[in-house]
Amino acid sequence: MNQAIASSEIASWIEAREWQQAFDDGCIAAGERLMKSRLVAQVEASFLETGDLEITARVSEKDGQVFAPTLILWRESGGLAFETECDCSMRSHCQHAAALIYWLAKGNGARIASILGEGSVAEDATAERLLRPPSLPAIVPETEDLPESDQRQARFLLRVHRRQDGERSAWLPEFYAEAFAYYEGHPVSLEPSGILSPIVLPDRKIKRDRPSEMDQIKLLYQLDLRPGAEEAPPSLKKLARPETEGTLWAPDRQKWPAPEFFWQRFRHEGVPALEKQGWEIRFAPDVGCEPLVFRSETWQAEIVEEGKGWFHLSAGFEIDGETFELQPILAALVKNRFLAVTEGLPDGQEFLIFLPDGRALVLPVGRFRRILTTLGELLDFKFSDGPVKMNALDAALITRDMQAEATPIEVDETVDTLAKRLAGATSASLKEVPPGMKATLRDYQLQGFQWMQFLSDHQLHGILADDMGLGKTIQTLTHLLAEVESGKNRGLPSLVVAPTSVVMNWQREAEKFAPDLRVLVLQGSDRHSRFRRINQADLCLTSYALLHRDIAELESTAFHLLVLDEAQHIKNPSARVSQAARRLSARSRLCLSGTPIENHLGELWSLMNFLMPGWLGPLEAFRATYQHPIERGGNEEKREALAKRLGPLILRRTKESVAKELPPKTEILHTIEMTEGQKDLYETVRSTMDKQVRDALALQGQESKIVFLDALLKLRQICCHPVLLERARDSVESAKFDYLVDLVTTLRSEGHRVLLFSQFTSMIALIEEWLVSESVSHLKLTGATQDRQSLVERFQSGEGEVFLVSLKAGGTGLTLTGADTVIHYDPWWNPAAENQATDRAYRIGQDKPVFVHKLICQNTVEERIQQMQERKDELASDLLAGASRGFELNEETLSKLLARD
Repeated sequence: MNQAIASSEIASWIEAREWQQAFDDGCIAAGERLMKSRLVAQVEASFLETGDLEITARVSEKDGQVFAPTLILWRESGGLAFETECDCSMRSHCQHAAALIYWLAKGNGARIASILGEGSVAEDATAERLLRPPSLPAIVPETEDLPESDQRQARFLLRVHRRQDGERSAWLPEFYAEAFAYYEGHPVSLEPSGILSPIVLPDRKIKRDRPSEMDQIKLLYQLDLRPGAEEAPPSLKKLARPETEGTLWAPDRQKWPAPEFFWQRFRHEGVPALEKQGWEIRFAPDVGCEPLVFRSETWQAEIVEEGKGWFHLSAGFEIDGETFELQPILAALVKNRFLAVTEGLPDGQEFLIFLPDGRALVLPVGRFRRILTTLGELLDFKFSDGPVKMNALDAALITRDMQAEATPIEVDETVDTLAKRLAGATSASLKEVPPGMKATLRDYQLQGFQWMQFLSDHQLHGILADDMGLGKTIQTLTHLLAEVESGKNRGLPSLVVAPTSVVMNWQREAEKFAPDLRVLVLQGSDRHSRFRRINQADLCLTSYALLHRDIAELESTAFHLLVLDEAQHIKNPSARVSQAARRLSARSRLCLSGTPIENHLGELWSLMNFLMPGWLGPLEAFRATYQHPIERGGNEEKREALAKRLGPLILRRTKESVAKELPPKTEILHTIEMTEGQKDLYETVRSTMDKQVRDALALQGQESKIVFLDALLKLRQICCHPVLLERARDSVESAKFDYLVDLVTTLRSEGHRVLLFSQFTSMIALIEEWLVSESVSHLKLTGATQDRQSLVERFQSGEGEVFLVSLKAGGTGLTLTGADTVIHYDPWWNPAAENQATDRAYRIGQDKPVFVHKLICQNTVEERIQQMQERKDELASDLLAGASRGFELNEETLSKLLARD
């Protein structure tokens, strides 16, 4: 059998209007009039054994005759073909069949989906107006609240009926209501026109209470009920009833194309609203539209271990003996924007969701908001049938959240213990510092060691994101030594990957503080001969530069602990080094980074993808769910959700919070006015490059970015010193360089020792020329320096008044507390990079106040970079709010950076 014809196919077929060619113009016009007169009813659909679709209806003529047209659809030649039948004299392609097709065309496909039972109408019906209860202000006081002397003269009754088989009026809705006012036991129909005739009795007349009746009619309107005269043909304005000849009431067709959903909502929400106003409501025995109501006592949730660290959640509830699984219900809530629609509603508020079979289900807002949020963040809001599969941390987080909300859930002892630990209800048993550790840990370092042990005990992985200088290396060595001495490493080696310049620092720290560890350094041209000794070592050390070259050897080894130091090296998930890191095998993984977010949250995703693949979902989903709402929209709710999810896996301490003994740090921004020659040169280059960049930007592509970066480079070089620009005249002086000369001279006279950073090695060379000419003792470290550690030790021992350092080469892995002054000669895009450089001097061991000087040329690209940097730092200071939007090449960026003033 062919795949069933979908509502979207039928809608497209009708919209194409090719079907009209089979009808004559008279039938087309008459059919449209019949539809507009609302004479089409009882439309039903069924699929035949052949796969053809049969749609039937009842169509009334204005004289009261009722006909039964049938529309048959099937697939043919890549489209839909059709035929019609009818019991009228024309037999086929008649006005009644045309009326049926016009009826299907209304409602933007909702009517078609409804008769096909696709569920889309039921799901779409949970739009905002359905989820929110009717807004019913107290039009009149509730009856019981009125003083006895003011009790209403009338009482009100609403009777809900179902159309009976054989009724001649095909326009009559399947469900409808009659509304009455009773005066001394005498019923009268509520009259929307407001023309109220008195009740005439043999001996007297009863005057009707017009204000009261009008108030109740308004109430019916607010409940989306409309007088039946609006549904009837022009010749039938009243529904003949022996009792009252009353006006019928039915749902507003504009809002309720599927009236069966209205009556379920009405029964749950409208009836209590009317009864509160003193109404009596009666439903005919065959009106079976009472919704299902969730009862918390039937809720069941269980997390079961599958093995190998995996668990699954099974949850649901029962209503009248019928079991409802949670996932399909959550999927319907997501489709209908439940979280957005119910935002701000009280926890105790109820809402309706319509199941695919058309039944309504009443659920409490609070509980299902929390469940949907918790599971939605876990599953990227993609729900299907069956249990939810998760790892131990997911299981514990869900358990923690449900227990916090007093939502019953059954879990095993392992998950329950972890959940309570995450909730702070219990503390982990403190581990002793291993005897082989030859250092006294500070309190926060001891806490970091305990946190790493907690991760290891529960097979979790995390990021130690302490500030530079707080001893991430010594905390990690303590953890590794504890794993080795306790035998938890099972004899397996551990691996640390670090920047080339930092590898030897790891070796020295291990020799000093954990001398019992067997350390193997995998660097140098002869490293391949040492690969065979990997499994005999406790700790192996390699660099990011060698990782992808040696990955074939390294990925064949099962490591116990894998540590990425300065883990921001894998911030680009598609880079070779990131791909190589993900190929390594280890039971435990750690990232060490004071700046896990340098530019945007996608960098944090890359680190977490290394630690726990899939934990934050696919990158595109992460961007849509978290990154863009947080970075572009400042969405605090999303930021808190991400922080809550990552909280157990990130440990972050700042020097200000833990290293109370550190002396103060003072930052000073020096704004310098360029010389006249500098200004002229700057403006000449700026105006020329501005035009070139805008021309290139119009072409898009990589060329525009290259031209843009070249323009920025030239302007920054002029700010530093015009001689850095090849075509600049030697006679053009640099105001910033002159300022530096005066500043360094003053600092020397006061006995300060200086770290001086610049991104330009050519600028460092110019500064060095001046230092030599003035006989200022100094040291220099750039990317070409071979023995970094020797230079560090010389400076720390007191050699050199000034230490010249290129920002890229000396921003990490150095301890230079011998300096008490830092000068940033030129600004860098990322405040984190500057802070890392500053932290070479401002770290544990510093006993003198530190002054940080930043030199900025006024009204230049440098000043604009500084302003952008400040805004970025406001975000980056919070680990999770953590990122600016990053560099975007567009008109806004151009106007900010290449502006004249």
